[in-house]
Amino acid sequence: MNTNMVGYNCIMVYSPSRERILMCKRVKEPYLGLYNLVGGHIESGEDGESAAYRELFEETGISRDDITLKHLMDFTYYNQGCYVEVWCGRLIHEVDVIDEANPLCWLDFNHDFFSMDEFAGEGNIGHMLEQIKQFGEGFLD
Repeated sequence: MNTNMVGYNCIMVYSPSRERILMCKRVKEPYLGLYNLVGGHIESGEDGESAAYRELFEETGISRDDITLKHLMDFTYYNQGCYVEVWCGRLIHEVDVIDEANPLCWLDFNHDFFSMDEFAGEGNIGHMLEQIKQFGEGFLD
């Protein structure tokens, strides 16, 4: 990856039953008031996997003992000078999540995740969920 680009991650956390996905409700810009996946910055010198587990724990209290994350895909935004790594996993057991900056909630899949009035990311959340739905979740037993 271009070292001049800023790195971010977003993490798709499925409930143990795979019937819900963890989201946060943004309390500031960008995407104020919209649902988003949890995630954050990849620090300078930090590898993507370590950053994903660190951000997940900081934002939710979910640790490596609770979930196994797999690197699903990346988005590179040359016009914004950044890239986003997308990670995904299913909780091994139920976990009481702890809000950090944004309130957390579990959503079922009866939503239009492409809706830009409800979800952050200009439709990318819907795209990520469709990738798993259509092409499998081989890493989710």
